[in-house]
Amino acid sequence: MDTLILGTSPEEAVLMGRPSKYPAEFREQAVELVRASGKTVAEVARDLQINDTTLGNWVKADNAERGVPDSNALLPLTASERAELTKLRRENAKLKVEREILKKAAAFFVTESTR
Repeated sequence: MDTLILGTSPEEAVLMGRPSKYPAEFREQAVELVRASGKTVAEVARDLQINDTTLGNWVKADNAERGVPDSNALLPLTASERAELTKLRRENAKLKVEREILKKAAAFFVTESTR
């Protein structure tokens, strides 16, 4: 179930997934264990008795925050950049709708004024 986190206005609301069942400190320590141990994500996940995909996602997110390029040599988006991108996409969609409404209104008034 998704949770709506409200900002100062409806345009700034952010849709978030469910809260993690793992504390932030545990996630940070698990990622650090992957980095320091030289073990694979799957091995560390098995040792910690968590899903390897979950740990892999944590490592990937941490790499993004650190600015480490991914396997394609691309810099992934940080959490703040993803949030900004989501906000800008929402704003862009709203502006497109408003522009379409204004275009229809202008066309309506042009036809009304020529009658």
